[in-house]
Amino acid sequence: MEEYNDGFSKLLDTVKKNKFSDEDIKKVTDAYQLAAKAHEGQKRRSGEPYIIHPVAVAQILAEMCMDVDSICAALLHDVVEDTEYTAEQIKALFGETVEQLVDGVTKLGQIAVDTSREEQQNENVRKMFLAMSKDIRVIIIKLADRVHNMRTLRFMPEEKRRYKARETLEIYAPIAHRLGIRAFKEELEDLAISYLDPVAYKEIANNLEKQVESRQEFLEEIKRQISDRVKTDVPNAYISGRIKSVHGIYRKTFIKGKTMDEIYDIYAVRIIVDTVFECYLCLGIIHDMYNPLPGRFKDYISTPKPNMYQSLHTTVIGKEGIPFEVQIRTWEMHQTAEYGIAAHWKYKLGIGGKAKFEERLSWIRQLLENQKESDDVEEIVNVIKNDFASEEVFAFTPKGDIISLPAGSTIVDFAYAIHSAVGSKMIGAKVNSRITTLDHQINNGEIIEILTTSQPKGPSRDWLKIAKTSGARSKIKSWFKKERREENIEVGRAEVEREFKRNNINLPDKQLQDFLMKIAERQKMASVDDLFAAIGYGGLQLTKIIPKIREEYAKLLKENEPTDIQITAPAKKYTRSPEGIIVEGIDNCLIKFARCCDPLPGDDIIGFITRGHGVSIHNRNCSNVPKNIESSPEPERWIKAWWDTKTDNNYRATLIVTGLDRVGLLADLSGQLANMHVMIHSLFTKESKDGRCLINLTITVNGAEHLNSVKEKLKKVKGVTSVERLGL
Repeated sequence: MEEYNDGFSKLLDTVKKNKFSDEDIKKVTDAYQLAAKAHEGQKRRSGEPYIIHPVAVAQILAEMCMDVDSICAALLHDVVEDTEYTAEQIKALFGETVEQLVDGVTKLGQIAVDTSREEQQNENVRKMFLAMSKDIRVIIIKLADRVHNMRTLRFMPEEKRRYKARETLEIYAPIAHRLGIRAFKEELEDLAISYLDPVAYKEIANNLEKQVESRQEFLEEIKRQISDRVKTDVPNAYISGRIKSVHGIYRKTFIKGKTMDEIYDIYAVRIIVDTVFECYLCLGIIHDMYNPLPGRFKDYISTPKPNMYQSLHTTVIGKEGIPFEVQIRTWEMHQTAEYGIAAHWKYKLGIGGKAKFEERLSWIRQLLENQKESDDVEEIVNVIKNDFASEEVFAFTPKGDIISLPAGSTIVDFAYAIHSAVGSKMIGAKVNSRITTLDHQINNGEIIEILTTSQPKGPSRDWLKIAKTSGARSKIKSWFKKERREENIEVGRAEVEREFKRNNINLPDKQLQDFLMKIAERQKMASVDDLFAAIGYGGLQLTKIIPKIREEYAKLLKENEPTDIQITAPAKKYTRSPEGIIVEGIDNCLIKFARCCDPLPGDDIIGFITRGHGVSIHNRNCSNVPKNIESSPEPERWIKAWWDTKTDNNYRATLIVTGLDRVGLLADLSGQLANMHVMIHSLFTKESKDGRCLINLTITVNGAEHLNSVKEKLKKVKGVTSVERLGL
């Protein structure tokens, strides 16, 4: 084994520059030597020795000035999983902390092989956050691991490249952003886009490359102008410039549809000073030098981002007519902006810093608590994809407290961000002293007052559609889970019955109960009622598991399929019944119309031979008619039937009308039917909790075409939102 031919000499130089003690340097060297021995003979897809990867990950962490245990864990992070060394040996040689970090990183990749790719990702993310709650260094090591893997992703097959790139963009980059590690975030985003949309990436990169000299000249001139003015009043100010990342430009050009000329922060100048007072002093100087663009000033010092980022941002236009962004911050703010959570180790924060550090990690524990209450692992992934990556808006309570939320959040999100109890007791809200609706999208700077009741009102299920943040949805689901179990069971049972009918899942009661119990056990639930309750309060989405349920149902049918039944085709004999129905092969038979679908002339129909009650006629699209007759439990009982073309009978049909619950709605519906000379046989209404009502109408029509005409007329009645035919 040749010494230091794999990047370790560079790593050793870096840790020495970081002023590691001799003992720490020996610990890093020992970790490297063990890793090199353990991975000896192993190759990466590029053909290079495997040891290059853990050394590169350790180098990334060393450049961030992470502590000795993190660097040792990075060198050893694949040893336990890929070699014969055990966790106990790591613990004996390098201590409990290194062993726990290695164990945390290793477990992130261990997922059951029988789960889908989406389930793997969801479970991986849950494990990631559990590890983060115990030691945040686990995710920092994992992010460094992902950075190096993305740098070498070109050696992977095409499908895996795209999957890893999308996972990086949707999961890892937002986590890096939420932890405030800017370098990780920007590199991961740029690398991901280079694989997901290589044409666009190359176009942007070429555009930046073509004008690199002129852009640098522009930045240098702006820096000189600012330096000449600022350093008169703030001599210690440090001024630097940068050009926006490729992914940052990509999001605004290819996703938001802007041109390069419309991106105002493609250039940025950063001013770093010693005190907060000097930040605002520099802001005044900049606004005196250049014309600020309206609506482009953001004060993240008084209102920090959720990742604790603080800075003043303003966009101005110079004499050249080119807009550019100016960021003004203190050195402490700069450390947090660049290194995020890793600044805790880089700058060896003291006791006060430790308390602040723990406060910055409280959102991880809250996120895990929300997921635990909702029983939905996917909730964490949704938070990362939707909440972490979004831009923020800032609003105020009447007392002046600042609430930060993802852009697009509503009053419901605001209420639950204050406290779960505030959300559950909310009956309304005021924005800037004016009553508003709960679906109002929050804008920066609004003062929002949540109106509550002293009575335990509880949220509405409709709020789940209004809430944009996963945190608010989790709290609403949690309330229904705890407070409305019986109601949840009924709602869940109704949804299961509806989905089963829609998917033609028909089983006798005893067999159905056993079938549902198996579904409940698969979802790690103790009873069918628990399954219904989870579906009822939204903790389990039935639409996501219905494909697997259909598969199980098909297997059950196949297992119970009779093998000794001989089906013989009846002799073709067509006889017209008094009801205007012709049934193949049956004469003088009792005919009745199925009440579940009320078939009408013009409908495609089919007959079902009942036991002792003749032939029941169904609409072919009825939810009780199997899609595939031959594979149904009793195919021999289904029989061809059709309408006699000479029929002139009248038939009953039932419509379900949904509308706004207002005075005069029934009168208007009845009047419309009277104008069409349509007889009403029965009518009853049911009020829903969302201010709507359901009206069940049974009327007389002469066929499907007549009924469709009636439906269209009823839809025109004021307040009617839908008119559906029962059973279809």
